[in-house]
Parts: sequence; C-alpha cells; structure tokens
Amino acid sequence: MPSPTIGRRRARPAYPVLLLLVPVLAAGCATTRPGTAPGTRPPSGPATAGQPAPPTAGPSGAAVPGGPSAGPTRAGLPHVFPVRAADVAYHPTHSAYPGTDIFADCGEPVVAVTDGVVLEVSRVDRFDRRGPRGPHNGGLSVSLLGDDGVRYYGSHLRRIADGIDAGTRVRAGQRLGEVGRTGNANNVCHLHFGISPPCSGRDGWWIRRGVIWPAPYLKSWRGGGNKEPAAEVAAWHRRHGCPKAPPGD
Repeated sequence: MPSPTIGRRRARPAYPVLLLLVPVLAAGCATTRPGTAPGTRPPSGPATAGQPAPPTAGPSGAAVPGGPSAGPTRAGLPHVFPVRAADVAYHPTHSAYPGTDIFADCGEPVVAVTDGVVLEVSRVDRFDRRGPRGPHNGGLSVSLLGDDGVRYYGSHLRRIADGIDAGTRVRAGQRLGEVGRTGNANNVCHLHFGISPPCSGRDGWWIRRGVIWPAPYLKSWRGGGNKEPAAEVAAWHRRHGCPKAPPGD
C-alpha cells in the first residue's frame, strides 16, 4: 500500500495541465483517499489535437507511433500537472513499484503532461479479480509518448475523451479523459500515474506502470515549475534496458 505521507501543496496557476497514460498496473492501488489540500484550478482552454502521426506496429498489436527512436527529442518542453482539479492530493510513494496515485473526484479532467503522441488507449475495463492481475489492473487508460522521449501513463479512468486514439498528437494540458475507478482501483476515485521509457517492440505492463518515482516532478509541475524527467528515465533505461518479464518471473 502507498505511504500514508501525502504530497500536499496549494496549487498555483501553471501551464494548462497534461498527463499521460498506458494499460495497467500490477499490485493494487490505494484503498482510501488521503486528506486533500485545496488548490487553484489551472486555466481552462486546453490545446486542440493536431493531425494523427502515422503509427507503426507495437507490442500485442498496439499502435506505437515510432517508439523512442521516432525522431530527435526536445528539451525545455512545458510540463503540467496531470489532473485539473481544485481538490487533489497524491501519494509520494506507491506499493511494490515506482508510481503515484493522484486522488481527485471522479469526473475531474485528466490532461496531457506535455506535447507528444498518444501511444495506447484502453477503452474497455477487462479487470477481473480472479486474474490475470497485472495486464488489466489499469482499467481504462491512456499512454503518451512525450516529445521529450518519455512515456507518461494514466489509468483507472472513468472515460477517455473523444478523438484520443493511438497516433493522435496532443499538446500539454489537452484533455485526455476523466478521473475514475476502473480496473483495480478498489472503488476509490484516483488516477494512477507512471513514468517510463517506451521500450518499443519489447514492452509490457510492468514497464508502462512506472519505473521512476513521479512525485518530485508532480511537485514541480503543480507549483508552476518545469522539472523534466527525461534524464532520469534515460539513466534507468541504460541500467535496465527493457525487461522482458515482470519482476519475480
């Protein structure tokens, strides 16, 4: 279970907000929502979608537009907090693996964290408590490959926005969907948020769910900063490559 310590901070108007996403977590998420701190709702008016990028074949037949070597990555991109809500809180840690649960009311907007291309979208909740647990834990989810070369994943969504499909280009702060409690969310409205390398062609839910701790970046983005995870993700990728099986298998 996540740590009881909660990252709480009064939100300041920042960039229009974004997130990311990919299908599925492995261990269960939090069962109770932590106390929340009121914040300031970021400015409205998310960017509109551009033309879809041509996708290539990805893991399990998923459309993956290019993967990590699709083109040069960009530094200095805007990054925004992935949930646009006045009442929001998150755990700085997570059970079993690096990730973060961001707690907000069901229906609050989930947005793209930065400019990029949608990698994968799961519009059907296939979670079954009888198993398998890992592949379908996320319920409805979205995965985004940022122009910084980092994948951002969000799951447990209640709804995915119209026009958000694999290959669609999005901008920081563009609406991707709504906070929900699908999958293994234990009936608690929240967004599971993970950061990872895309590992095109050798991917799995054990990578998409998150490989580095998001909390330092969330803290920065929520406060109007622009801390970038690309260097930490690249360092993890150099050390670990793209693991072909979940930890323990």
